[in-house]
Amino acid sequence: MYDVQKIRADFPILSREVYDHPLVYLDNGATTQKPRMVVDAIADEYYSVNANVHRGVHFLSQQATELHEASRRTVRAFINARSANEIVFTRGTTESVNLLASCFGEAFMREGDEVIVSVMEHHSNIVPWQLLAARRGIVLKVVPMNDKGELLQDEYRRLFSERTKIVSLAHVSNVLGTVNPVKEMIAFAHRQGVPVLIDGAQSVPHMPVDVQELDADFFVFSGHKVYGPTGVGVLYGKEEWLDRLPPYQGGGEMIQSVSFEKTTFNELPFKFEAGTPDYIGTTGLARALDYVSLIGMDRIAAYEHRLTCYGLQRLKEIPGMRLFGEAEQRGSVISFLVGDIHPFDMGTLLDRLGIAVRTGHHCAQPLMQRLGIEGTVRASFGLYNTREEIDALVAGIERVSRMF
Repeated sequence: MYDVQKIRADFPILSREVYDHPLVYLDNGATTQKPRMVVDAIADEYYSVNANVHRGVHFLSQQATELHEASRRTVRAFINARSANEIVFTRGTTESVNLLASCFGEAFMREGDEVIVSVMEHHSNIVPWQLLAARRGIVLKVVPMNDKGELLQDEYRRLFSERTKIVSLAHVSNVLGTVNPVKEMIAFAHRQGVPVLIDGAQSVPHMPVDVQELDADFFVFSGHKVYGPTGVGVLYGKEEWLDRLPPYQGGGEMIQSVSFEKTTFNELPFKFEAGTPDYIGTTGLARALDYVSLIGMDRIAAYEHRLTCYGLQRLKEIPGMRLFGEAEQRGSVISFLVGDIHPFDMGTLLDRLGIAVRTGHHCAQPLMQRLGIEGTVRASFGLYNTREEIDALVAGIERVSRMF
């Protein structure tokens, strides 16, 4: 049995009220709430273990270092990386993509070389490549999609050329909920000798991820979207690729030795972790991964699938409802518009009923242009949401619709 009420008890914020209404939190695609065990682990480390990690000979530093490196091993196990050396801690998905675009572009891309992205990418997987294009004259190629929100695989394959150096794709669309067939897309790219980066920000919180099974060369995600703290994330990279990339930043920890004549860089993964890491945040991330692992990612995925199906069924009952994204394989995200009601108006009025949804372009403006709209309302579900909350959302939408 999936005891959602027991799970909800682990998240104190879910018991609060907003504007005299019970909070209905449906903005998990932006960030998730944090279970008590994550917050307690953060507080406990600050109160009892806090010391800068690595190189310190005193007890607290060594204890903090062990917690930090144990967190790296937890992440390795969670996504089934081959080695903890393949886990680089960053500030989140955005920094992870920027790191890779900068380092990979520096090492392997020249003017006229190409990167393949898709029409449904988050800005964080578009802008870093555009910055690289401005610096080095590379070319972005875009995989189109059909009206159901599915990437066109024939078009994807036709985009490859002898100048294609890397593919960078979202695992799950943060707007449409589409689960892209990344395993097959990776396999095709590899047959062309091209590595692939997968943006897992919207997949890691909702489904089991095995980077070795996917055969991804790089995989990135954020802690705060998987019930962990903000400001910490992960770049996974196959060791043979990370070894070949230059460092992203210079400073403490990423060095082995420094003189005014020459600097030699540290071994993996420290080569990419300049400065004091967020060692408290990595502990919080590890506890969050422990938390979802205790529930079971397969069980979470199955529960959220049932919840999303129920949400789609209920929302379709509302007159004037327009749903965006009808892919057969989809995650727990529903984007919609109702009649001519502006998404900002809908979101603002739902908020007065205690219902938190996201409105706007969701950092995916090229996708909005493809859909021919300016933005949507987005309800995104997490492991603690319920059918009753979906009923509250539907009732709220109907109430707002009557006002217009």
